[in-house]
Amino acid sequence: MTAARARLIEELRAYEPELIAIRRDMHRHPETGFEEIRTAKLVADKLRAWGVEVAEGIAKTGVVGTIRGSRPGQRAIGLRADLDALNIKEAHGRDYRSTVPGKMHACGHDGHTTMLLGAARHLAEKPDFAGTVHVIFQPAEEGMGGGKAMIDEGLFERFPVDAIYGMHNAPGMPVGMFATRKGPFMAASDTWVVTFRGTGGHGGAGAHAATDPTLAVGGFIGAIQTIVSRNVRATEVAVVSVGHIAAGDRNAPNVIPSEAIVCGTARSYSPAVRDLIERRLKALAEACAGTYGCSAEADYRRLFPTLVTHADETDVSLAAARAVVGERAVIAEAPLLTGSEDFAFMLEAKQGSFIMIGNGVEPDGSYHYVHTPEYDSTTRS
Repeated sequence: MTAARARLIEELRAYEPELIAIRRDMHRHPETGFEEIRTAKLVADKLRAWGVEVAEGIAKTGVVGTIRGSRPGQRAIGLRADLDALNIKEAHGRDYRSTVPGKMHACGHDGHTTMLLGAARHLAEKPDFAGTVHVIFQPAEEGMGGGKAMIDEGLFERFPVDAIYGMHNAPGMPVGMFATRKGPFMAASDTWVVTFRGTGGHGGAGAHAATDPTLAVGGFIGAIQTIVSRNVRATEVAVVSVGHIAAGDRNAPNVIPSEAIVCGTARSYSPAVRDLIERRLKALAEACAGTYGCSAEADYRRLFPTLVTHADETDVSLAAARAVVGERAVIAEAPLLTGSEDFAFMLEAKQGSFIMIGNGVEPDGSYHYVHTPEYDSTTRS
């Protein structure tokens, strides 16, 4: 370990008790997209207490802190973290578990925000750098496009940057490791809803006279599995998954419903594959509906673009990671991730990069993945 690295770690450790308290406070009080009022106030109050210039209310609850270096220089960078939680009921067991029914920080955004607050405090106390750093706390990352909303409200006009950087925790990757790659890294994310309609009918006495949308749903769910296996080139990466099915009333099992709904997600990396998935999904919905005398209405919505890192800025991220944890703990050619990130919008607007940081595993080798009730952003050995 170099003397500079040891000194930096020692300086950051001085903040550790307060940062742990901040993270656990956010974890106890999760707020979902565009409702992060308490969280945003906590962030803004801490930044001001540390002498950071603060702007609030960007895309409703976004916060930006500006730190200027003591050395001459005109360049500026942005460092981004996300504020929002998820609509998930947290499992019992932690003394700092969520106090908000049905909501929890199940993706580690409380950890991301706390890490960026720690970085902001350090930079504000030791501004021995050239140029400007904007610390960007973004709302509504979880499928609601808070990053794009900040951009649309003039984020980069108000806070110009030459490069933008983001990061995400990675459960299952050892603590002290980093991973990134140049070019496409995380998938484009789309959501789709297909509504099948028939006449419905009496499930016992009149089934022969009904057109049954549940039959169309059953055929459709099987058919869409062929989109990736038979329509997407084997050397490409794509995912199509069903996440929700609804039809009828569980208290009326003798009624064939007149409407059935299937919702899901699609992930891809190339525009051509994205177009293909949308086209085939709609065609299969219509074909399956027609087979059983029903109709189908498909709504396909494109949420996040592919997250594409830029070469020069990724080299900067890799060099910074290696300076902290060493060459052997940094993966420069990480595999593609089929998760998505609306930081992709920021990387479309500005040069920049995105990196994963190991969140570790339990002593027995197990870990809880993001978006699950038992997940916790606290790192493990």
